[in-house]
Amino acid sequence: MPTLQTPFLNRILPTPLVLASGIWGTTVSLLVRAAQGGCGAVTAKSCGPVPRAGHVNPSCVAWEHGLINAIGLANPGAAEEVGLLRQAKTELAALGVPLIASIFASTAAEFGDVARVVAQAQPDFIEVNISCPNVGSEFGEPFAANPESAAEVTGFVVEAVAPYAIPVIVKLAPNVPSIGRIARAVVEAGADALCAVNTMPGLLIDAQSGQTVLANRSGGLSGPALKPIALKAVYDARRACPHTPIIGTGGLSNGQDAIEMLMAGATAVGVGSAVYYRGSETFSLIRDEMLAWMDAHSITSLDEIRGLAHREPLYTLHPTGAPIPHAR
Repeated sequence: MPTLQTPFLNRILPTPLVLASGIWGTTVSLLVRAAQGGCGAVTAKSCGPVPRAGHVNPSCVAWEHGLINAIGLANPGAAEEVGLLRQAKTELAALGVPLIASIFASTAAEFGDVARVVAQAQPDFIEVNISCPNVGSEFGEPFAANPESAAEVTGFVVEAVAPYAIPVIVKLAPNVPSIGRIARAVVEAGADALCAVNTMPGLLIDAQSGQTVLANRSGGLSGPALKPIALKAVYDARRACPHTPIIGTGGLSNGQDAIEMLMAGATAVGVGSAVYYRGSETFSLIRDEMLAWMDAHSITSLDEIRGLAHREPLYTLHPTGAPIPHAR
């Protein structure tokens, strides 16, 4: 029988499915429901140093190929989030599913401060969302935009959580010249794992009014349109950091999408916007579709396909379609 058990850092996840931050992880009950539905790990919504109300509506809309949102990092603040995380950790532990806390901040040092507060809840992992604007930068460039600032944030967080021995996952952005360079930089700075990728910046315009659809004008693109970008990002990150666990996130809607992300080099796969399209049963549906695919292809372990796109193929195809075996 195929198994979906997935080694990830110091844990064995029951499945490779990880609830991505922001979509469903706003309450303890939703985090638990995702775990019961088939997630091997769940990520809480990102929290920052102070409460944020977020952006006014419309802040999230569906279009032909996905979702675009500008929620604006609405959250109760790290101090308030600790209570939610503690309760979630207790309930998830009974299910054998680890909790990932997610943090953001506006300066590198502030990331360390937020991590130190959140660490009091003892989440199993901390995800560092470095796609936020860097207020210390002359141009407000996101921390994820270059290796130096990404590594600086990572260093502050790693130092802050060292007394708690909580592994650190750094969430990378897709809109960068070389995600491999940034991946290497954060790993060298102490990151234990990577999450690739966050949403892709985008903008929609209403042709009738000539105005932007979102109140914030631009937002983050997720859903099916993001999938090829996310696959390339994971592929490049795996090449750059071959021994670092990666949560591949972006555009996954079904079991085959998840299989493809693992083939690109992901260790586990993040699921977010698919909940909008497939409802509360999304995780169990994807889990069952993965098992059906494995059974149909006589695959018993995900190790057999993980990183398959990086392996030398046994043959290529002649223009006529006939396979040409490679010399071995």
